[in-house]
Amino acid sequence: MIRRVLVVCSGNTCRSPMAATLLQRLWDQANPGWALVVTSAGTSAYPGQDASEHAVTAVRRWELDLSQHRSRMVDDQVLADVDLVLTMTKRHKEHILTLRPDMVGRVFTMSEYAGTDGDVADPFGGSLAVYEDTATKFAEQLQIVVERIQREGRPPR
Repeated sequence: MIRRVLVVCSGNTCRSPMAATLLQRLWDQANPGWALVVTSAGTSAYPGQDASEHAVTAVRRWELDLSQHRSRMVDDQVLADVDLVLTMTKRHKEHILTLRPDMVGRVFTMSEYAGTDGDVADPFGGSLAVYEDTATKFAEQLQIVVERIQREGRPPR
């Protein structure tokens, strides 16, 4: 049963915090009958950094708040507590599977899990419009992710 999801990018200041907070909101709105905890981490994060200013602004349109986000590095301890890992790129997925080969079948790129192709481009250093476009794409893919988790991760009755 899927109860804990980890969203992974590189620095854990842009993509993964935006996607994690959006996924949590979409899940809570869907009200599927069981709790899901969504967190994020980065493969090359410098721990304790704030979410980027543009990431904070980009998710405000959904009334989401990343002001308290602090980056963290993905490691074995973080991975020990999750049922599903969604990464931004194939490279991130490979990194996770190198750390934890036993997680095969529980680690997917976000696009792969949503049934689409490609990596999610890093908006780091881009304009606010680039971040907003990234957040909009997340919202579309994450709705599919929510539906798939509901189908495949449903707790037993």
